[in-house]
Amino acid sequence: MKKLTPSEKSILERLLYPEPFEVIQEETQLQYGEIRDDLINLMSYHLVEVVDPDKPDAGPSSYCDSDNLGNFTFRITKSGINHLKQRK
Repeated sequence: MKKLTPSEKSILERLLYPEPFEVIQEETQLQYGEIRDDLINLMSYHLVEVVDPDKPDAGPSSYCDSDNLGNFTFRITKSGINHLKQRK
């Protein structure tokens, strides 16, 4: 399994509940581009998914514009939770 960078781990730890991009940026104090790149990596490894903020308990959203990730809400997947547990 992928070894997480410190910034990826920081993002993943904050996504136990659905969080909009702005909140992730506020809480991590990371730059927009760094968060964007980390989220794309985490999504490609199926550790994070995009969700509809109006229906956070529904399944993952089928649409995500990687050029405008600031408009989306994210949450950790079951695989992401398991990955965090293995790394502790």
